[in-house]
Amino acid sequence: MPEVLAERPWSAWARAAGLAWRPTDSLLAGYLLLTGLLVSWAYARIPAAALLLAWHVFGIAGIVALARSESWRTHGTVWWLRHWYPLLYLPACYREMALLIPAIRGTDYDGWLARLDYRIWGVHPTVWLERLHHPWLTEFLQLAYTLFFAAVVLVGGILWGRRQLERFRYYTFVISLGFLSSFLGYFAVPVRGPRFFLGELHEAPLRGLWLFDALRHGLDWLESVHYDCFPSGHVAMTLIAWWGAARLSRRWSRIYAAYTAVMVFSTVYLRYHYTVDLLAGALLAAAVLAVAPRLYGKPPGGRVSWSPSSA
Repeated sequence: MPEVLAERPWSAWARAAGLAWRPTDSLLAGYLLLTGLLVSWAYARIPAAALLLAWHVFGIAGIVALARSESWRTHGTVWWLRHWYPLLYLPACYREMALLIPAIRGTDYDGWLARLDYRIWGVHPTVWLERLHHPWLTEFLQLAYTLFFAAVVLVGGILWGRRQLERFRYYTFVISLGFLSSFLGYFAVPVRGPRFFLGELHEAPLRGLWLFDALRHGLDWLESVHYDCFPSGHVAMTLIAWWGAARLSRRWSRIYAAYTAVMVFSTVYLRYHYTVDLLAGALLAAAVLAVAPRLYGKPPGGRVSWSPSSA
């Protein structure tokens, strides 16, 4: 991990309020405040707007309560929740976009991205890849695609198991920044993806073996009506996870390098993304890793060193 900078101004305020406030708290609370203001502005157009606002209020209150609890509790369930609560918040923030984007944006950019892809390649990549389709390959790639969130969280789980808490906190901050930035990207450039926009050009449906249909239908249910293609959060977050894995050991770096290659290919093969989405996801990952140290500030106890491991 790069050297982090000076302690942030909110730290003094948090100490005065008796809070063990962390950069991830500021990031998530700030996001909830921003999107809460957005919900208030477009209240009449958003289904269940009152419930959304309640979630924002209680979400911020929950962060404050956990920050206060850390000042007197250093073990047990509350301590665990204090560190892992983003696993609850990030999916909720993602699901919220299924309501905000159709109600507020009311448009999509699929046509623009499909034309850009065609101009680059001379073909629609998802259509061209039909010649490679095979049930075994489809099954394997869908499984890899579905395990994406678990792969991102696994790096944090390893750090937690090694009791490297400050590294764990920084990794949590980085992945939270990556996810939330991608959600804002979805809002700015709503895109549903080639499996919807180019559906008539695909000559045959994708077919797997045993789990493919259940996995795809499960993801469709979880994602609802999402415009979540640009930038590719799968590519961005898998690259960030690879960055984190490379700092665990060479072995983990090789494993995540292979997984990243599979993930990138699967996003187009499975018709979830245009290739332009992938480039945007890679640029987002690079931007997050570049700005995260400056946003994170100086952690309690001083500098954190997290160089690539040679283990």
